[in-house]
Amino acid sequence: PPALGMGAWSVGEWELSHLGALTSVTKGYGLYCDILLAGSPDITSFLIHCRIMRPDDANIAGNVHGGTILKMIEEAGAIISTRHCNSQSGEHCVAALARVERTDFLSPMCIGEVAHVSAEITYTSKHSVEVQVNVLSENILTGAKRVTNRATLWYVPLSLKNVDKVLEVPPIQYAWKELEEDGKKRYEEQKLERLVTKQRNGDIIFPVFNPEPYTVGYSQSSLIHLVGPSDCTLHGFVHGGVTMKLMDEVAGIVAARHCKTNIVTASVDAINFHEKIKKGCVITISGRMTFTSNKSMEIEVFVDADPFVDEPKERYRAVSAFFTYVSLSKEGKPVPVPQLVVETEDEKRRFEDGKGRYLQTKAKRQVQMQPLTQQ
Repeated sequence: PPALGMGAWSVGEWELSHLGALTSVTKGYGLYCDILLAGSPDITSFLIHCRIMRPDDANIAGNVHGGTILKMIEEAGAIISTRHCNSQSGEHCVAALARVERTDFLSPMCIGEVAHVSAEITYTSKHSVEVQVNVLSENILTGAKRVTNRATLWYVPLSLKNVDKVLEVPPIQYAWKELEEDGKKRYEEQKLERLVTKQRNGDIIFPVFNPEPYTVGYSQSSLIHLVGPSDCTLHGFVHGGVTMKLMDEVAGIVAARHCKTNIVTASVDAINFHEKIKKGCVITISGRMTFTSNKSMEIEVFVDADPFVDEPKERYRAVSAFFTYVSLSKEGKPVPVPQLVVETEDEKRRFEDGKGRYLQTKAKRQVQMQPLTQQ
């Protein structure tokens, strides 16, 4: 296995060479496996788990929901970061999700394929843990394998005795100093971005009556969910993966209403978890379209929480993110989407902001592709 913190050998690449051994433990339908690698320098810092994709994980076209994959990613991140934070003697804690960096869905996953989720801790600060997660899809009939997702998640350890107390994180050992310096740079960047996002987080989505087709109001959607025990951690607060799955569901409804075709999640911009959501809260997940390119749609999603049990207080914004969807033909190929009709000044401003994010992402991809084309 790769040495802890070695960026040159990705977890997904290591797993590709060991899937033969993993296949034998995934033959049971719906079986989870959670494998610790004893050869790793620190067995709390590396994890693989996998399961087969079932019909209830997918849409009517057989493509696995992006929210299902996001939930699996978060489960792996929560397990490995909680294990690491409890690896030294001291006060017990549970790692809570604070942020998910931009995540691209490189290839759709289908019913019957096995998802292999591998996670590795790549950086620790005094009070946070960075986890890198790779998702690999395996067709167990043909043996074909492909990488479908890569994600970066940030966790903070919360005391089991006092949920408002953030504990210190045990440091990891780096293969070389540059890895630690790069991790510190990523840590500072995400701290700044979280602050900026929280400052612009006051928008509210209002209902629109008799909207025209292809307008923002025509496709905007909301979902109301009562937070129960099965949604929560040991602290009694909602799992980040549960929240992301609900957000993806609402974003998918918005996209489907707009283009009325089979749609799949293409990417998720950074998801910031601003406030914890407690068991017994009623949460409202709201989504609206902000931008369309020729073949993609950007949807903004908010999660607002109404605390009704134990500590009644005013509704608050808990989570926010931008999801990008693409429309697929019956053959599974991307097709053009109807262009969004913007009417108000706010809608025009959000459209231009979304266009800026789209062009920025496109430019980054072109830069990343240049070394490949030069080989």
